[in-house]
Amino acid sequence: MNQLADDCFNQVDGLMSTAEALAILQQRIVTVTQDRLDTVPLARALGRILARDVTSALDVPPHDNSAVDGYALRHDDLVADGPSRLPVLGRSTAGHPYGARLEQGQAVRIFTGAVMPEGADTVVMQEDAAQTDDYITVPPGLALGANRRHQGEDTRQGDVVLGRGQRLRPQDLGLAASVGQGALSLYRPLRVAVFSTGDELAEPGTKLAAGAIYDANRYILAALITGLGAEVSDLGILPDNAAAVREGLGAAAGGHDLLLTSGGVSVGDEDHVRGTVEALGHLHFWRLAIKPGRPLALGQVGDAAFVGLPGNPVAAMVCFLRFARPLILGLAGAVDLEPVLYRVTSDFDYEKKAGRREWLRARLERQGEDGPCAVLFRPQGSGIINSLVQTHGLVEIAEDVTQVKAGDLVDFLPFDEVAS
Repeated sequence: MNQLADDCFNQVDGLMSTAEALAILQQRIVTVTQDRLDTVPLARALGRILARDVTSALDVPPHDNSAVDGYALRHDDLVADGPSRLPVLGRSTAGHPYGARLEQGQAVRIFTGAVMPEGADTVVMQEDAAQTDDYITVPPGLALGANRRHQGEDTRQGDVVLGRGQRLRPQDLGLAASVGQGALSLYRPLRVAVFSTGDELAEPGTKLAAGAIYDANRYILAALITGLGAEVSDLGILPDNAAAVREGLGAAAGGHDLLLTSGGVSVGDEDHVRGTVEALGHLHFWRLAIKPGRPLALGQVGDAAFVGLPGNPVAAMVCFLRFARPLILGLAGAVDLEPVLYRVTSDFDYEKKAGRREWLRARLERQGEDGPCAVLFRPQGSGIINSLVQTHGLVEIAEDVTQVKAGDLVDFLPFDEVAS
């Protein structure tokens, strides 16, 4: 079957490439929150963006300690070719050091995380040593420094452990806590206004009129924006009316850093968003050689950045993930903007036109011992929200690729990588 035969996205002449659009986007990213800082306790910092480097004021761990339960000793006291018998003089437990120097021919009972006694350099695991009364017998072969963690092994005093612009993950909070930081200096959340457009849209929970559909886009987009740590103003549905669109966008621009719309950026008689942006500000681009989502606009309304997404839910989400997401993160002060794509095996044959980048929804399945395999959801229509729910992410096919065969390696973008 020729997959190009019924393709409304077939024309790519005169359309901007993904690389060009991302380059324009990158050039226009300025951290708009740089003068809006908060000092936030660690417990409330997840997902926020660091405004200042975090430098360690101490070594971690702050002392040599044991990696196991066992016995601390001096390696020089061990017999090279036979068992060694040493007296056990005391204990070193986590939070309660032994408190004396270990002298020649002595051992100390020690537990995981406990401070190594002064003079000790090696730990024998308790299961490898036999204890009788107050003595242990250590078999030969124990390496110098075995089971000993060194002071500063994790972090050295003066190390920059987290850099400005880092979007904080659970492990980042743990690292900050490990160097004694109880609160962090963070950029305040970006302020994003979200609109849907179209007379056909109705609020979920209301009765549908003839020809109407429920608005799903605002709920998808608001959740994605919230997941990025931004503040969302849900400004509802704009009707297919030029004056209403102009009034809505103009009013929102004053109190927000970014305006995000879905629908209304194509060339139809009732598509008023693009013209409004051009009238109130500036449009950087609006038609890309991509599928789904050719009508995609980036611009400026007053002091607020503007992104106009397609109206179809799949196209809106895909374009958000690849274009709006890096813009939101960059405006908010983050430095790591581009998602990681993974190489997986294709389970499908596919043909497309040269010069256009495409994203296909797929789930990952393991087939034998060859690792994950991308299996397409069918059909791939850009209005099928189920295709986003029943898949794990997007197969990204570059402009210069015209054919994919089963067994080929393809780029895969997991939703988990970009949807939070």
